[in-house]
Amino acid sequence: MSDTLFYLLVVLFYGAGVVVALGIFGFSLSLWKKDNGIADVLYSWYFVILAGLSAYLSSLIAMYFRGSALVSFCYAMLVFIWGIRLSLRIYLKNKGKPEDFRYAAWRKTWKWFKLRSFFQIYMLQGFLALVISAPIVLAIMLTPRTFTLLSILGVIIWIKGFIFEAVGDAQLDRFIRNPHHKGKLMTTGLWKFTRHPNYFGEALMWWGLWIISISIAGDIWYITIISPLVITSLLLKVSGIPLLEARMSKNSDWPEYAKKTSSFIPWFPKKK
Repeated sequence: MSDTLFYLLVVLFYGAGVVVALGIFGFSLSLWKKDNGIADVLYSWYFVILAGLSAYLSSLIAMYFRGSALVSFCYAMLVFIWGIRLSLRIYLKNKGKPEDFRYAAWRKTWKWFKLRSFFQIYMLQGFLALVISAPIVLAIMLTPRTFTLLSILGVIIWIKGFIFEAVGDAQLDRFIRNPHHKGKLMTTGLWKFTRHPNYFGEALMWWGLWIISISIAGDIWYITIISPLVITSLLLKVSGIPLLEARMSKNSDWPEYAKKTSSFIPWFPKKK
């Protein structure tokens, strides 16, 4: 067994413990608050805690064997910045509001709601987080000696993705807060070039993190590529764009906006 594969198994082992513990905490909190929207706030903390534990373990490995804990810490910081910003934004956005319409609908229609919520919301979310975070957590664990050209490329791609997500979210939040925009679609700023700049940025960040991981653990790239493929597929086909566009399509301005604006990858709007 290669060292890289061994560390991947270690990541999966302690990562499973983090998933179960955090899932139980979030589920218990949701029972107390009677709001499963906590799952959305909690989501990015799976990644943050996994990255933090990996950074700590990598510092021990670097102390006794090889590598640089500083480089691993820098990689972990990418996850910290992304995760804390996302969690804080969702918390502030949902604060004082009723339970999200998805969870409210499930509360009415699911049989054995509490049991199903635990497994289908919290455990499933944790499992997906573990799969998606595996490459960067592995890169942190392997305590690289220095930055490489490939890892620097990955960081640059991550920064571009972060800008798209953070700026796109900020533009949308500012647009929604303006009472004159009630009932209108956001079609300016980054939203002029893609209907989902925040989702595009999210996917781009995880492709950047994957490139960082293959610069260190290249011999199992075919395993770690599952991470960006899963997050991109979820955004494009499952919980991202389909759900949001189903709501946006009810707006009278939607047909024209959808016709001229790229769905995902930013591009110049089509002329009428």
